[in-house]
Amino acid sequence: MSDIAIRVEGISKQYHIGKKREKYATLRDTLTDVLAAPFRRASKLLRGQATGAAELDETIWALKEVSFEVGRGEVVGIIGRNGAGKSTLLKILSRITEPTEGYAEIHGRVGSLLEVGTGFHPELTGRENIYLNGAILGMKRVEIDHKFDEIVAFSEVERFIDTPVKHYSSGMYLRLAFAVAAHLEPEILLIDEVLAVGDAAFQKKCIGKMGSVAKEGRTVVFVSHNMGAITQLCERTLWLDEGRLRLSGLSSDVVAAYLSSGTEGQATWYNPSAAPRDLEVQLKSARVLFGDNRPTATVDFDSPFRIELTYDVFEPIRDLSVAYQLIDSQGSLVFEAMDTDSPEWKGRVRQPGRYIATCRVPGYLLKPGRYHLSLVSFVERVKIIERQEGVLTFDVSEVGYCLNPGRLGVVSPVLEWEVSRVDGGEFREV
Repeated sequence: MSDIAIRVEGISKQYHIGKKREKYATLRDTLTDVLAAPFRRASKLLRGQATGAAELDETIWALKEVSFEVGRGEVVGIIGRNGAGKSTLLKILSRITEPTEGYAEIHGRVGSLLEVGTGFHPELTGRENIYLNGAILGMKRVEIDHKFDEIVAFSEVERFIDTPVKHYSSGMYLRLAFAVAAHLEPEILLIDEVLAVGDAAFQKKCIGKMGSVAKEGRTVVFVSHNMGAITQLCERTLWLDEGRLRLSGLSSDVVAAYLSSGTEGQATWYNPSAAPRDLEVQLKSARVLFGDNRPTATVDFDSPFRIELTYDVFEPIRDLSVAYQLIDSQGSLVFEAMDTDSPEWKGRVRQPGRYIATCRVPGYLLKPGRYHLSLVSFVERVKIIERQEGVLTFDVSEVGYCLNPGRLGVVSPVLEWEVSRVDGGEFREV
């Protein structure tokens, strides 16, 4: 048996964007289009708009000439910014879509979790979908029976296991979908960034399960924006950038290169995109402020600073949280802070309008070094609304650093101690 579980050779994927293509047209539609075309073209010329070739669909390459191998029993991470081609690659590996060029060899039974409810039939119950997914994976009923109770217990949806999944919340969908994907023993497990939908406790539970799956010798390909999870679970990581494989190597090295790419320190970020019509909330800006509200890309170890977030709410929404995640140069999550840490906003309905949230970070806390800031808005236990990765990069200088430079830990807080001598005489052994 080959030691290679996945071999990808020169994979490229092209998509059409722009003009919407109709699946079919009747004779009447075709004749109408032909007769009306000259008038549409004349109208565009009068308005100064392009015609002819410009009306054709544009194309983009979501992936371009990507090649790599994954060994049997290996755990590989895939990172990259939004639109880098990560999800497209997993869809090709899952045989959901075909590549435009190149090919992928898969040696083993594949289980994939690419989005909430992947492979579920909405009219079937949770119980029926477990057996359906197992059958798709080629498992016998007795094998599924053996794992059934474990799957249900992990998913924590026992009360609703005989309810059609169309009535499940997104969180319930995720719990059951992950439990099925992880427990039905596929030889290769492909996981996209769907864990962000779950709450923190469930994310931790899923990461632990992926770790145990890897120890069992199964192959895992894990796409995530959580650099801490990537470095914790994956020995090797692939970095996709604009559809191309930019770097492959040890996870710690690749994550450090990814976080540091193109950033010399950025104290202010503005969201350049217009808000989609269906978005309830949009993150607009973020700043690192020092002293008298001065944006800065460098703060001193011994001085406090502030993180300022601005966001727009377009319709009333309850239980909204806007958070930032502070990540060090090794990809470890240092801490996460959210504006609902302030009790006055916990559980309230946010009315439409612009909001500015400012968080004070104390001095004598962060070790000197480079840090990256990511933003996320979400309704807890329900959904992620928006995620913006690595929007700010700033440095903590060694000014005022009074500790041993070799001190271990993600942070270096200078804490208050009280030390007293309890015996005024010579030391006596008790």
